[in-house]
Parts: sequence; C-alpha cells; structure tokens
Amino acid sequence: MRLLRQIHAHILTRFLPISSLSFALSKIAAFCSLSPLGDISYARTVFSRIPCPNIFSWNSMIRGCSQIENPSKESIVLFKKLTQKGYPGPNTFTLAFVLKACSVVMASDEGRQVHSRVFRSGFGSSSFVQMGLLNMYVKFEDVCFAQLVFDEITERDLVAWSVMISAYLRVGLVDETFGLFREMQMAGVVPDQVTMGSVVMACAWADSLDIGKWVHAYIEKQRIEIDLELGTALVYMYARCGCIEKAKAIFNKLSVKDTKAWSSMIVGLSIHGLYQEALKHFAMMEASKVKPDHLTFTSILSACGHCGLVSEGRRFWSHMIESGIKPSTEHYGCMVDLLCRAGLVDEACSLVKNMIISPNPVIWRSLLVGCEKNKLLVKGELIAECLLQLEPRNADNYILLSSLYASVSQWEKMRLVRMEMKEKRIKPIPAYSSIEIGGIVHEFKINDSSHPDAKELREILGDISVRVSETGYKPSVTEILRRVVDEEKENAFGEHSEKLAVAYGLWKTKAPAVIRIEDESLYKIVVLEYLIKTRFQSTKYADICTCAD
Repeated sequence: MRLLRQIHAHILTRFLPISSLSFALSKIAAFCSLSPLGDISYARTVFSRIPCPNIFSWNSMIRGCSQIENPSKESIVLFKKLTQKGYPGPNTFTLAFVLKACSVVMASDEGRQVHSRVFRSGFGSSSFVQMGLLNMYVKFEDVCFAQLVFDEITERDLVAWSVMISAYLRVGLVDETFGLFREMQMAGVVPDQVTMGSVVMACAWADSLDIGKWVHAYIEKQRIEIDLELGTALVYMYARCGCIEKAKAIFNKLSVKDTKAWSSMIVGLSIHGLYQEALKHFAMMEASKVKPDHLTFTSILSACGHCGLVSEGRRFWSHMIESGIKPSTEHYGCMVDLLCRAGLVDEACSLVKNMIISPNPVIWRSLLVGCEKNKLLVKGELIAECLLQLEPRNADNYILLSSLYASVSQWEKMRLVRMEMKEKRIKPIPAYSSIEIGGIVHEFKINDSSHPDAKELREILGDISVRVSETGYKPSVTEILRRVVDEEKENAFGEHSEKLAVAYGLWKTKAPAVIRIEDESLYKIVVLEYLIKTRFQSTKYADICTCAD
C-alpha cells in the first residue's frame, strides 16, 4: 500500500488525459478493494475521484465491498447508483457480484429485484449469472426458486449439482437430496468431496445406516479422497446412526482434526452414553491445541450431567466463559440439567435467575423435573406457573405438573390438572421410535396399530413379556401418573414405541446381528447385540443377550 500510494501521487502530478487517468485510477481502486493487502477505505476515496469510472471499476467496488469483514448493503447501493442514467450499463460480472452481495447480507428483496433485472437485461442465459442466482437462493433457503434456476441451466457442471444438493440438505429435504444425487449419477457427473459430504449428512439426518454404508462404499469405489470435511461428515453419520465404533475408526484415521471433527466425535460419544470417553476426548482435544466451540461445550456439559460430575461441569462452564464464548440457551439448559440431576435445585434456580438471556421453556421444564424428583412442591408450582404462561397449550407442561403432584401424593391437585387438560382439549403428541430394516426406516408410536405388521408385533410383544416376567423382572411403575392397579400400570408400558421397534427388529433380522433404534422421546440411540440361544425353540425372533444405551 505504501508503494501504491507513491504511484497514485505520481499519477496525480502528471497532466494525463481523462481517459488515461480514469484507467489508472480504476486499477488502483481494484487493487485496494480486492487484494488481501489492500485498503477498502482507500479504494472508496480513489473511486470517488475517478472522472469517468468504467464498468471494471464499478465491478471491483461492488465485489470488494461485499468481501469485507462486516459487510453492509454498500454493494447494493453502488449497483443502484450504477443503474442510473449517465453510467455504463451493468454486465454479467456486475450482476453476479451484486447477487453475491445480496446473499452475503441476506437482502432477499433486493436480490429478487436484481433477478428481475437479469430477465430484462437478457443476461439470464449467462452461466456466471445463473450460478450467482442459484447460490443466492440457496443462501436464502428458497428451494423452489433455486430449483427453477437450476432447471434453466443447460450445462450443469459439478459445482451446480453440488450447490443444488446442498440446498435440499439445508432445509432438511433428505429424500430430494438422495433423488438429486441419483440424477447427478445418471447425468454422468462425477462427485467430489463437497458433494459426498452433503449426501453423507443426508444419511445422518435420515438415520439411514444402510444407505450411509452404501455411500461410504461408493466414496471408496470412486477413490474420492476423504478430506477433513468429508471425514467429519462420516464420523457424524456413523455416530448418529448407532455405529460408534466405525465413527471412532474414521475419526482416528483423520490426519488433521479441527474443532468440528472433535465436536462431532464428542457429540457421538455423548448420545451413545459413553460419557467418560467424551470427557477423555475433550481432554485430548485441548491437548492438541484445538479450541472448543459452542457445540463442543454443549456436548461436554451434557456428558457431565449424565455422569453426575458437578465439579467438572462447573469447571467446564468457567472454562467456556474464559474462552470468550457467551453462554447460549443450550449451555444454560445443560447446566440446569446437571444441577437438577445432582439435587442442587436451588443453585439451578439461582443460575436461571441470573441468566443474561431469557430462559426458554426447555430450561423451565428441566427445573420442574428437578423439583419433581426432589419433591419440592412450592418451588415446583411457581416454576410451573412461569412455564404455563410461556406455553399454555403444551401437554408436556401439564404432565410434568401432574407428576410433581403425584410425587408428593397430592392426588386431588393431580386430578384437577388432568381435568384441565381434558377441558382445554390438550393432548400430548406421541413420541416415536424408528428402526431401519433393509434400507427402509420404520417408525412406531405407543400402542401403534397403523403398521402393516401390528397384529404380529402384539403377539411377539406378548411372548417377550411372558419370558421376561418368568425371569422375575418387574417394571418400574412409580412414574405412571394415574392411580390404577399395578397390573394396569404394567400394561401401560407394554406397547411403548421403543419396545415395538425392538420387537420388530428381533422379528425381521437374523442373528447374530445388531439392532439400532433411535428413540425420539428420550433423544438417545439404543443398540442391541443379540444371538439365538439353543434352549429357545422359537424361530420368530432371537433373545437379547446384551443391551447398552
């Protein structure tokens, strides 16, 4: 910049023709606005003094102003000024740069106005402009317009396919993600790490281990290099789908591990109940000089809560604050859960009272659960009052309040809560459990009769219940809120969604095998490893040998 200022001063001391002066100053403005060594403020000054700025200088400023650290709508303002009379008309580069600027500052209204100008200007067939439009609508998560733009691209290269696949993934349309990937294969376009990363994440979100394994095999068959991003996606996919050993194997093979990779591994260990391993990996992460982020601390605080490690949880909380990470609602929720599990409800309430952000219903529910477990009636009623003000139509809140009254034998108050639910016609949304068999994900709800094999499943569940009862096992009935006889309480557990999924897996798979079930109500993964024992003659299903969650 020091040398450039000298050149600038030299130019200004010469009486150059206007055209030559404009050309020279546009080059200086372009360098200052686009180069990593440049100075955008100096570029603005130079640009303002160009006698007749050409389209190159306009494009440089529009592009440069969108690349600064905290961009504003300056690029869009420049574009509006350019379209006024007396200035050169925008070209394809101008439109592409301003579309990029709109996506950076999330200016959706201005972006659609630019799109209309693309039609009027006749530049709609430009591949450069088309990719600008596609990227913009993907950033806006407007899949419908993104698909329309994608359909108009006659020659779709790898970048276009990858961007469109990621668009469907961003909004959670995993079936459409898989469908577009198949179309890409049929079109003969070879994917790269970016494309396969999106497909792997789609497998994770769909909880489809079979498809995930096929995608992993496809990656190896196509000899696609597993870089850090793709490797992290595979770690997350296998961990989420219940294959934690495979996730650990891929994680250990990564030559370089960044914050996202470590966080994915720690999250995977936490959801599998391997909390001590999660804490160990966090220590290894710090030893590797990798800085933990928001997600890492959420996972490690959750692990401390499940392990009952109060002092460690407090230490990680302090460490997070010292690292400059502002506590989010998730962090507060983990700490409240940790304290309530340890019986420190008063400390949890004090933490919520001093929160720098407003507590959400999840945090209030955690406090209410803590009050119910510790039989703190007065405090629980006050918390329930706050919770019902925030979510007066959420059935979970009434059920928790009813459970609080049941814990202290306040049966009349519990009956009034249940009556209020009936009068307001508030019904709980049934949770579900899912299991993948043969690449198809089957979902079950409590007392589910909608599944085609519901009749056979009831027979299998009955058989399992008899066998389990013969071993002397008795289910815990203390959490059932209704005052009914023990036999009816036990039957209430009989067709829980998780049991339906287990029974279906035992019936439809052959031993030795592994059954993986995701239980939405408990936010966990259940992994069952089982073998057929010779003393049982039934060929319908095998008997569980070990169970770990």
